[in-house]
Amino acid sequence: MGIHEGHRERLKARFQESGLENFNEVNALELLLFYAIPRQDTNELAHRLLERFGSLDAVMNAGVRELTEVEGVGRNTALLLRLVPELNKRCAVMSTKDMKWIRGTGDAGKFLVPRLMHEKDEKALLVCLDSNGRILSTNELGRGVVNEVNLSIRKIVEIALKDRASAVVLAHNHPDGVALPSVEDQYVTKKVIAALKLVNIEFRDHIIVAGDDYVSFADSRILNLL
Repeated sequence: MGIHEGHRERLKARFQESGLENFNEVNALELLLFYAIPRQDTNELAHRLLERFGSLDAVMNAGVRELTEVEGVGRNTALLLRLVPELNKRCAVMSTKDMKWIRGTGDAGKFLVPRLMHEKDEKALLVCLDSNGRILSTNELGRGVVNEVNLSIRKIVEIALKDRASAVVLAHNHPDGVALPSVEDQYVTKKVIAALKLVNIEFRDHIIVAGDDYVSFADSRILNLL
């Protein structure tokens, strides 16, 4: 057994014994790279990736093209690195697949955070509810900046009417910030509330997600001020 193979086996044994709890970012990334680059030292490449992107989280959220710009990263390696967060996202969403109701802020956060926390770009969702809070549909409204044309007030009203919603919850993410409503977020929310009021549909909440954190307009009493 060569020196590299012995090192690989030791890292695998550590992971099997206690997971990633005692791994630093280099070792954790190095371990993953074993499965894309057989029989080679991946420690140096792990260092290069972390130096290029700044953190393990940033590496795992980089695009395939960005990843392949790093020396030693081929297409298979880049695809493996992209696959892991995509699987995490799928599993997180699947964990809420049996949710049928949104009857408060806790329900809204539980349902919406998994759908937005891994997004690299800003994304807006509209959840349509019946009068008892039963989920009728979840709709992507657009990607980009929420106060721009990507968030169409007309589209929101059309979806809510088509799905015969009695109430809606709006949500979007701040991928590079914190879960705090901006002035633009409040302005758009006010416009949505006014448009839905004309067709007798209740606006229940606007949830802003940043990572695994979220803020509710309803809980923050912002809705009362709009």
